[in-house]
Amino acid sequence: MPANQKKIIVSKFPLRLMPSVRKVAEQISQREGVSLNQFINVAVAEKLAHLQHEEWLARRAKVTDSSIAKALLILDRPTGRRPEAGDELPEGYISVRRQYARKKMTSSASRH
Repeated sequence: MPANQKKIIVSKFPLRLMPSVRKVAEQISQREGVSLNQFINVAVAEKLAHLQHEEWLARRAKVTDSSIAKALLILDRPTGRRPEAGDELPEGYISVRRQYARKKMTSSASRH
């Protein structure tokens, strides 16, 4: 084994499932063409990923009208490159993002 690879240790874990849960899990794992062990491993991994994602969402900065407006202004910056053929916007077009950003920026400026 190369020096930079770590050996994964898999331990045995006796798992008690309710008979009804085991029956459904066995049926689905057979239908999916995987072992019951593989099915349970994936199911637990998916649940853990979901819970970790919820925790991440709870910790991240909350979205505000101001942060949305600022992000939309950044997205509306010109790139300095011409659009490809067929991607041009009609003359005088104002994007919904720009309309939203203008509205939010003017309403927040008037409050100060």
